[in-house]
Amino acid sequence: MSTRIEKDFLGEKELPDTAYYGVQTQRGKENFHITGIPMSNEPYFVKAFGYVKKAAALANRDLGVLDVKIADAIVIACDRLIAGEMRDQFVTDFIQGGAGTSTNMNANEVIANMALEHLGHKKGEYQYCNPNDHVNFGQSTNDVYPTAFRLALILRLNSYMDALAQLQEAFFAKGREFQNVLKMGRTHLQDAVPMSLGQEFHGWGTTMGEEVQRIAEVRQFLHEVNLGATAIGTMVTAAPGYPELAIKHLSEVSGCTFILAGDLVEATSDTGAYVLLSGVLKRTSSKLTKICNDLRLLSSGPRCGFNEINLPQMQPGSSLMPGKVNPVIPEVVNQTSFLVIGLDLTVTLAASAGQLQLNVMEPVITFALFTSISTMENAVNSLNVNCIQGITANVEHMHSRVLNSLGIITVLKPSLGYKLCAEIAREGTKTGKSLHDIVVLERKLLTQEHWNEVFSFENLISPKFEQ
Repeated sequence: MSTRIEKDFLGEKELPDTAYYGVQTQRGKENFHITGIPMSNEPYFVKAFGYVKKAAALANRDLGVLDVKIADAIVIACDRLIAGEMRDQFVTDFIQGGAGTSTNMNANEVIANMALEHLGHKKGEYQYCNPNDHVNFGQSTNDVYPTAFRLALILRLNSYMDALAQLQEAFFAKGREFQNVLKMGRTHLQDAVPMSLGQEFHGWGTTMGEEVQRIAEVRQFLHEVNLGATAIGTMVTAAPGYPELAIKHLSEVSGCTFILAGDLVEATSDTGAYVLLSGVLKRTSSKLTKICNDLRLLSSGPRCGFNEINLPQMQPGSSLMPGKVNPVIPEVVNQTSFLVIGLDLTVTLAASAGQLQLNVMEPVITFALFTSISTMENAVNSLNVNCIQGITANVEHMHSRVLNSLGIITVLKPSLGYKLCAEIAREGTKTGKSLHDIVVLERKLLTQEHWNEVFSFENLISPKFEQ
């Protein structure tokens, strides 16, 4: 394999001649073997760097501080990144020291070498287009990295929100399908009062819709960026007017409207938006954990458990017990939720670890949030397609359990009073008699006609007040 030698102020490095990254990327690659997951694993992050570097080149070109020919070559290289090319050249580990400098230089070097080839030069001939002096002109990792990160999060959240919305609709569809299926509601895992299975599924859909709304709200904080702040917010090395112009170009090329932070010094060290977003991701995970626990309970058995619903059978459940099938999709969603909840603590700790004019822990925040969003999106899609859409109901089983339950005595409380109802329930518990037998046949507190009216399906799931 042919190689080339590149050098920086620390010395020389030998690189494969096929590599579009350069010496500083190579140092980062060698220094940080942490997750084993390179930046290329998140395509939106690579694309976001393409957008940011393109906006910077356009702004510097318009301001007359960057040669037009070089700027145009950089723009062409960025367009290739945005189109999905060269992802394999982004080799730096997500978690790294240096506040993301290795990742920023990875982008700078790849773009520079692509631009060099467009200009008719060889990789590494940086006198014609330099990663630092041209691609990174008027920029710092401290404004470029967070801007690209926020743009990538916005792009990534779009598909995640779509997944949640589709799961919401799947729950609503089952709510409509099961709207006339009677079951017993439970509190404290004990019989409470009747409801329809459709109401239960509709409630799950409603709570997923709330999560889409919360994400949309917190996403707005990601549109405020510090591009042009450079090192600490004083705009050192940036041309006059660059921040505003760069933001304008970034909004135009990305299709996302960005605003320049009002206080660039504050914005350069602030990671509060990530804490908010992570908190919403944790909230969704907590809700999904509860829903999946419910699904596992309601489908438990099938003969010695609740057995109210049937989940799609995805795979044999035991290497020992023949015929056993486990609720593997809710189980894996539970585990994904636990991961996201744990990563929220990572984001919190990293956000609180900022010092003075910079938070150098942003790479681990990047890793945590991208991991949370991508894994949860996969889990939500799996729950929707591989579980919710295929659920069936054991209608007669649930109906008989409701009518045999003592919990339905609550419906009679307004007319009979709490004390008498409790006495009847107690008798049923001791003797095993049904509520119908005690109330209608033995104590004759209700006629059969009145019983049929009070305990009709419509009145059980939407009770009318009687006294």
